Amino acid sequence: MRYIIIGAGAVGGTIGGRLHESGREVVLVARGAHLEALRKDGLRLATPEGTRTLSVPAVGGPEEIDLRDGDVLVLAVKTQHSVPLLDAWAARPVAGGGTAGEVLPLLCAQNGVENERLALRRFRHVYGVCVWLPSTHLEPGKVSAAGSPLTGILHIGRCTGGSDATAEQVAADLAAAHFGAPVSEDVMRWKYAKLLGNLNNALEAVGGPIDGGLRLALAERTSAEGRAVLEAAGIGHAGAEEQRAAGRDRVVLLPIDGEERGGGSSWQSLARGSGDIEADYLNGEIVLLGRQYGVPTPLNTALQRLANAFAREGRAPGSLPEPELAALLES
Repeated sequence: MRYIIIGAGAVGGTIGGRLHESGREVVLVARGAHLEALRKDGLRLATPEGTRTLSVPAVGGPEEIDLRDGDVLVLAVKTQHSVPLLDAWAARPVAGGGTAGEVLPLLCAQNGVENERLALRRFRHVYGVCVWLPSTHLEPGKVSAAGSPLTGILHIGRCTGGSDATAEQVAADLAAAHFGAPVSEDVMRWKYAKLLGNLNNALEAVGGPIDGGLRLALAERTSAEGRAVLEAAGIGHAGAEEQRAAGRDRVVLLPIDGEERGGGSSWQSLARGSGDIEADYLNGEIVLLGRQYGVPTPLNTALQRLANAFAREGRAPGSLPEPELAALLES
């Protein structure tokens, strides 16, 4: 298998770098200054073991690579960037016949639950990947991942249910690359559990680290709204004990020399000044389901609005004034 990592940021760069280190064939797909740095100097991967530079091939898009049977496409971008990439890659011809959308497997290594639905409109063989992977990408050419002894846990399975030989082979390759990679018969249960965990990404992004009475109270209320919505919608998700049994305690955050870990993926979007954020597909998923099933979601609605405003206006992460943060409890 050759792994084509579409979006070599924090998650994609770490997965691609680890697979490359384990001897798998990998191509990274990136853009802008990140692509330029990858081509010029290679991928700098920092983990608790140290920082090393990996000579991983990098391209800017599907027009720069000839696809072949046995390729695995790994989509690792934020959901708001998925559609144009899915369109571009699905139409590409594959040596031996057919297009990528018809014959190649696509793995959605992304937060939220919308990507698989978007992908199924364009790809026949779509796999969900539930990503537990604490990682950071703040500068061109470099990603870091603080997890040890496992770099992360990546549940994988067909997004429509069940598993197959492709899922088993990908899981084996990931397991050889410092990941836990359970194959799941119902991977979306895991992705909905991760969605609940990601609802406070927006709170961290606008209000800073989630500690202290105020932020912890906001975080619990945000999560409670999410749980109520999923219950009303009849959507199952992995519980806390099930998640512990899956080995999350084997992803322990350790110091990386010369680095101070910042926030999660939404915090990093603001820190990089990317101009957009994934709140519409995290908090926004709960808001959508709440409207469909008649469950109020005032805090998720407020956090979705605030996160988008921060991204649009280029505001610094964690800079929401304390009185405005406290007012959210009254929303």
